[in-house]
Formats: sequence, C-alpha cells, structure tokens
Amino acid sequence: MKSIAEKNGLRATFMPKPFANLTGNGCHAHVSLWQKGKNVFDDPKGELGLSALAYEQFKRADNMTDAMAALACLAQLDCPERDKALEEFYARWKYEPLVVDKWLAVQAGSRLPQTLARVRDLLKHEAFDLKVPNKVYALIRTFNGNHVRFHGADGGGYAFLADQIIALNALNPQVAARMARGFDRWKKFDAGRQAKARQQLERIRDADGLSKDVAEIVSKALV
Repeated sequence: MKSIAEKNGLRATFMPKPFANLTGNGCHAHVSLWQKGKNVFDDPKGELGLSALAYEQFKRADNMTDAMAALACLAQLDCPERDKALEEFYARWKYEPLVVDKWLAVQAGSRLPQTLARVRDLLKHEAFDLKVPNKVYALIRTFNGNHVRFHGADGGGYAFLADQIIALNALNPQVAARMARGFDRWKKFDAGRQAKARQQLERIRDADGLSKDVAEIVSKALV
C-alpha cells in the first residue's frame, strides 16, 4: 500500500493521527483461523464462541507468552474456563513477580461488568502489595486505563481511584501523584461523569495530610 501511494505522489501511514492539525486514519484488521473449511474460532456453544478454544490453547501452552495470550482472551469472557485459567496461571507463576504483574493487569483490564469488584478483591490478594509500585501500576493504573469500567456511569471507578490515591499518599506520595494523573482529562467527560470526577478530586484535595506532590496535581486539575 505504501509503494502504491508513493507511485501516486502520496504517502500512506497507519498512525492514528500523524499530524496534529489534520484528520488521522488507522488500520483495523480482522483475523480468522480456518481448518478444513471451518472457522476454528466459531463455537456457538461457548461464550462469544471462544472460551473452549482459548482454554485449550491455554492448556497446551508450553511457555508464559502463549499462556498469557490465551489468558488475555479468557479474561474478557464470562465463562467457567476464565476462572480456571486464572487460578492455574497464578499457581504456576506465582513465584515470578513480573509475571504476576501481568496476571494482575489482565484482570484489571477486563471489560466484564464485575471487573471493579474483582479489582477490589485483588487488593486483598497475596499477590498484591500497595507498598510495591509495580503492583500498584499493574493493578490500579491498568484499571485506570480501562475506559469501559473505570468510566462507569455510577462513578464507582472514580471513587475507587480516589480511595487508592488517599491510601498511597501516606505510603508513597510520588506514586500517589502518578495515580492522580488518572483524573487529568476529567473536564472532557460528559456532565454526569464530570460531576462525579470533581467530587472525588475534591475529596482527595480535602484529605488529611495530603502531600505536596498529590496536592499539586489535584489542585491543577481542579482549576
């Protein structure tokens, strides 16, 4: 495609927005896998037709990368295979901190309705420690980047992040300040979400013993 564009005096790019003042574009690819004339991803009996295949791939994986790829699919599905795979993955890799971070993140990034409740449960899991920045980034920052669940219309995601920022403020103000950046774009939300985000920012601002690091971020956000 790039060579064809060049032949016509043009340039092709798949960057979403290559120029700040011009309309962008992007590339979205759909991939299917076929065997003996049948789409192997198609399983009408499974959740979205994927759970059985993903779990089979998970069980067959002989390395962490392949297992995580299958787990990432299962994390988005409300099916029995999801919980089994999560338990088995943790049991196998729980002594590898960086791999456990991926395990935390894949759950925090799920689009399933129960994700916030799951993240709250993971705060109490042996794999998580609020005093360890990498664990905070894996779980809390990943949830902050979960645009579907963090921005739930009920404001629960905003309240959760505010709770963690206040708790982190007493442990590690620098990390707390980084987490507070999760509210940077709150003025671009719709009116209902703006009101809920402002409420949580004000709650952080008014918390006892607020550090200079967090206070600076929050006060600028509220201006």
